[in-house]
Formats: sequence, C-alpha cells, structure tokens
Amino acid sequence: MTTSYDPLHGPDEEPPFPASLDDELKLTRELLDEIADANIHDHTAMLKAAVGLNCRIRSLVAALDAERGEFQ
Repeated sequence: MTTSYDPLHGPDEEPPFPASLDDELKLTRELLDEIADANIHDHTAMLKAAVGLNCRIRSLVAALDAERGEFQ
C-alpha cells in the first residue's frame, strides 16, 4: 500500500538503540517539559512535538524491553 505522505515511522525501520532506562526516562521527562507550552494552533510546533515524542517513546520502550531481556 502506498501513501501520499511519509509516516513518522516506517514498518521496515530499525528499532532504536536505547540508552539506559534511567537515562531514557530523564530524556523523556525533559522533552515533555520542553513541549508542554507548545501552541496547539502552531502546525510547526505540533509537528516537532509529535516527531520528538515519537522518537522518545520508541527509545523508552526499547529501553524497557532491553531491561526486561526482550528484543524486537
């Protein structure tokens, strides 16, 4: 199936190589603080927030999986 857009994350993309779980949590909290005041009516700000959150959450999940001994 082809689309007329580029997805945030494609099915063939490699999962991220995470930092430690503590570091990933710290980075995720920092990003949440950074984007908390983003203007919901600002398309660019929302796009940056979505991409940043997508990357951070994927890394956080990868760190959780690694800590639990699970790999995708």
